[in-house]
Amino acid sequence: MIRVRFISADGETIHDLAAQDGDRLLDVGQADGQPLEGTCEGQMACSTCHVIVDAADFARLDPATEMEEDMLDLAAHATRTSRLSCQIFLDRSLDGLTVRIPSESRNMQGR
Repeated sequence: MIRVRFISADGETIHDLAAQDGDRLLDVGQADGQPLEGTCEGQMACSTCHVIVDAADFARLDPATEMEEDMLDLAAHATRTSRLSCQIFLDRSLDGLTVRIPSESRNMQGR
């Protein structure tokens, strides 16, 4: 199992979750009820699954593609450690990954 921690936008609520090798961070978060839309089904047509990766964990991720960086330019409240959760595939090297939900996340589905 791979441990993942989601922190709410206000920093008050922490969800420690277990994931399997190969799971997408988006799917793990959605299964827990996190406000990540991801309606583009991973086709990079939106930025509604944006998360802010803990600075200590950011270097453990594969670099963002140019296309992902273009999508992050459209994301509200993006930071230098922002990534799209649909593009993060979990493996043992990411055990303990911590991400925060951006404030005022844009979620068209009302989650």
